[in-house]
Amino acid sequence: MAQFPDHRRQKLAGTPSWRLLGTGMIVALLLSACSPVMRFHGYAPSDADLAEINIGQDTRETVAERIGRPGVGGVMQGSGWFYVQSDWRHENWRPPVELRREVVAISFDGNNRVSNIERFGLEDGEVVALSRRVTDSGPRGRSVLAQVFGVLGNFNPATFLN
Repeated sequence: MAQFPDHRRQKLAGTPSWRLLGTGMIVALLLSACSPVMRFHGYAPSDADLAEINIGQDTRETVAERIGRPGVGGVMQGSGWFYVQSDWRHENWRPPVELRREVVAISFDGNNRVSNIERFGLEDGEVVALSRRVTDSGPRGRSVLAQVFGVLGNFNPATFLN
């Protein structure tokens, strides 16, 4: 390991500008970690884009040409198209918060022509449970042991022989 002369070692260690620079970098790093991070997901066409679509005249193909295909389709074949856009704010360790959501629903009739166009916001939404994993709390009334002994008490060996 190379040794610096004593006068140079003292100069490097005693320089207040290096300490000030290091402290400033640490403070800047801490402050930048506290700032929220915005995330933008999906796409919803603007009102101007939707004004180009004529209800009763445009088909799925013409809608796809004008505003593009959606990221989400209906569950059943032949159902409507849904364009979903949402803005989220992520802050530190807290869970993300949804700030804005837009859903544009375009419905089609039996001839694949546009029958309705609707726009929904976050305030219009409802929480829908798509999947539930609920564990049954078990039998009600009689205890498990009472049910087991009740079944054993009803055992008839004659039914076993038939």
